[in-house]
Amino acid sequence: MKRYLPIFSQLNVTLIPNIWDILALMIVMSLMLALGWAAAHMALPFHLGQQIPISLSISALPGYALQTTLRMFIALFFSFVFSLSVATVAAKSERAGKLIIPIIDILQSVPILGYLSITVAGFIALFPNSMLGPECAAIFAVFTSQVWNMTLSFYQSLRTVPKELVEAGHMYQLSSWQKFWRIEAPFGMPGLLWNAMMSMSGGWFFIVAAEAISVANQNITLPGIGSYIALAIDQRSIAAIFYSIITMLIVIALYDQLLFRPLVSWSEKFKYSEMTDEGPQSWVLDILQRTRFLHLIGIGLQRLFESFVNFPLFCKKSYQGESHAMAETESSLLENMLWYSLVFALIAGLITFSWHFIFRYIPVAETFHVFILGGFTAVRVFILIILCSFIWLPIGIWVGTRPYVTQYVQPIAQFLAAFPANLFFPIFVVLIVKYKLNVEIWTAPLMVLGTQWYILFNVIAGASAIPRELKLAAQNMQLKGWVKWKRFLLPAVFPYYITGAITAAGGSWNASIVAEVIHWGNVTLQAQGLGAYITLNTSAGNFTHIALGVVVMCVWVTAINLLFWRRLYHFAEQRYNLN
Repeated sequence: MKRYLPIFSQLNVTLIPNIWDILALMIVMSLMLALGWAAAHMALPFHLGQQIPISLSISALPGYALQTTLRMFIALFFSFVFSLSVATVAAKSERAGKLIIPIIDILQSVPILGYLSITVAGFIALFPNSMLGPECAAIFAVFTSQVWNMTLSFYQSLRTVPKELVEAGHMYQLSSWQKFWRIEAPFGMPGLLWNAMMSMSGGWFFIVAAEAISVANQNITLPGIGSYIALAIDQRSIAAIFYSIITMLIVIALYDQLLFRPLVSWSEKFKYSEMTDEGPQSWVLDILQRTRFLHLIGIGLQRLFESFVNFPLFCKKSYQGESHAMAETESSLLENMLWYSLVFALIAGLITFSWHFIFRYIPVAETFHVFILGGFTAVRVFILIILCSFIWLPIGIWVGTRPYVTQYVQPIAQFLAAFPANLFFPIFVVLIVKYKLNVEIWTAPLMVLGTQWYILFNVIAGASAIPRELKLAAQNMQLKGWVKWKRFLLPAVFPYYITGAITAAGGSWNASIVAEVIHWGNVTLQAQGLGAYITLNTSAGNFTHIALGVVVMCVWVTAINLLFWRRLYHFAEQRYNLN
């Protein structure tokens, strides 16, 4: 009780609200009422086969925007929970990391239609006669488009915690629980928030597929901007597409100002540097800091967090016990046998499942053909990632090393990353048909329109995290031109770039389902590739062929990651870790 007396001693002053309290309360209440209205529509009655009418009226867009935004923030919440837990397990355990990270590499490339094909029926059965079934399926689909890059980013941060911070944790004899919340999570927070912004934008990229579900000849449309865009494309309404773009711009600007800008500004205090540059500013954070009553609530929440971190049950493990655990370098023969038996059982189970449910019903010739289609998509992805790297790597470094530029580029990049590729369909269809362009080449840019920003966001995060001491050291050494880039800037951001490139490559595989088959009214253009194969079979309800396409995509992604990306990642971790 004594620890709370300092708070109550301030009640005579801080409980008197000021103008900033009123303004902050109005903002918070408005957000709660808007999201509450959207949440109420999630539990309405629904029967399979029921057509939910979608209106192209501009007056319907505010409600659609609220419902879409709520789905995306629910998915983002679970993405944070997943990232903080799974990435920590993967970073702390070498064995778990060897299994979890490859699985994430595979899952981030599995097309969103692959998840929808499996989960829609399950969620509808779980919530019969309720909109919660399709809503949960859409949220889960958005979650799968958000979570993987956040998990990889946090994993990369935990693997590169500076030795000085680790030694400080040992000196203060912090338990593993305390070290995570005091050292590791704060160190990884800036990169995690940048990737959370990218995840929200990535969710917009796939929201059309998530809200306008077409599986096994069943069309399920959820009220939202995604289904609005899908209807506008189907009816070739340029005006409706323009309205949706303006609405997206307004929504992204709002949640950037109300959520992400305050969080990024707050995370500046976690930067690993004794000297910090002037970080991004936030008028919302300024309002909250000037309040009285809300500031008192913040103090109470801070003390609650202190109690949570220092909870006796999680602080029992002593420093000596940790040292003893860290000293164990060799595992027993029995543990090795159990581990490799588990891995072998998983591989054998996947092979058995693939044989019984896929390859027994599909000829070998078609399977070989699908692998060839995967090769076409792989070539497109590889070329596009190389081109995007040459463009965004230097731009990201330039922006990230200039905080005053970053705060202006951040919302622009969020909007560009959120721009659904579907909205470019009219331009691409008209140009390809009019000038008789090669479909195999000119539909490829659609694959990377939304995923190239993973590279930019991660490079900006890496450049922003460079300690100011290192910048001053580079200035004192008079590093200039190519020498400065080669010896200082590129090594500083290289681990972040690899994380962004891996995620961008996986996202490009995922985006192939949108890019390799494009529709504009009655006109359909199709390129040869694995994405087109999965998209066409999803619309036809050929689940065996969908599973074959997903399995082949997983095989391709696994092979490329093992032979190329993983080696680059380990090289960056060992050679270019400035911490």
